[in-house]
Amino acid sequence: MIDAVVAFFLLGIIAQLLGAKIPFPDGLYKTLSLFLMVAIGLKGGIALQQHVDPALLTMSIAVVAFGLLLPLVAYPLLRYFGQLDKINAGAIAAHYGSVSVATYAVAVALLEAGNIAYEAYFPLFVVLLEMPAILVGLVLAKGNLKVINRAFIKKELVANQSILLMVGSLVIGFVGGDSVQKLTPFFVELFSGVLALFLLKMGLVAGEQLGTLKKNSLFLISFAILMPMLGGLAGTGLGVLLELSAGGIALMAVLGASASYIAVPAAMKESLPEANAGMSITASLGITFPFNVLLGVPFFIALGQYLGT
Repeated sequence: MIDAVVAFFLLGIIAQLLGAKIPFPDGLYKTLSLFLMVAIGLKGGIALQQHVDPALLTMSIAVVAFGLLLPLVAYPLLRYFGQLDKINAGAIAAHYGSVSVATYAVAVALLEAGNIAYEAYFPLFVVLLEMPAILVGLVLAKGNLKVINRAFIKKELVANQSILLMVGSLVIGFVGGDSVQKLTPFFVELFSGVLALFLLKMGLVAGEQLGTLKKNSLFLISFAILMPMLGGLAGTGLGVLLELSAGGIALMAVLGASASYIAVPAAMKESLPEANAGMSITASLGITFPFNVLLGVPFFIALGQYLGT
């Protein structure tokens, strides 16, 4: 049986394909996004109070290295098999080296529904994987480091919305002590309901993107399915090497398999305006996100359980 939260994503796709007009204000979508980022960070901070791991620094370095590696795998596939130019190959590679907070949220919801434990510090890994791929993608696209200037670092690293909200919420959850418990009725207990509404919107957007698939090459569709599997399997291997729990292995795989459609498009629009944004969004949101939500996440959770035991 499909999970009820994921079913709302399918409902959105079906509604879009049937032409149903479901009003979904942009302001509500942005509010739901903010909620998920704060909730993920806060939940991680609360759990981290009881589970501080001294090996976290070593793990964090490994995760950053993982984020630097993923676009280096994606780039040659896009460049030599897809015959894309350097600009578009670098831009799409950045999307597939970064992470999707929504895909991570779906994985967390499914793990918690199945009572599968995972490490409390994973929101930190989500944050760490936001930025490295953007830097690598820009260097690959431009062929030099000049594009990574002080203004870019300040805007995309220091003042990046998702990074700032998740890190800030993680710290608040960690240092807030018992006072944080008064926030849990809203940010913890309502998490699945808010995620369901967010996935309904994502289903509507993904349904729109499906209409553009016929305009894109078979390669782009194949890449948007193959790359998540490669990244997910690499993440699975990293999870095993780090001796994570079954849920932790699954989450590391999901982070490797996901593709950004919020943070990276914004950075690419600013630094690589000549890149074809439609191609990147079609791949990451129109193909990879539905694939992960419906097939990839359940597969990697099952694989994590198998390897974790």
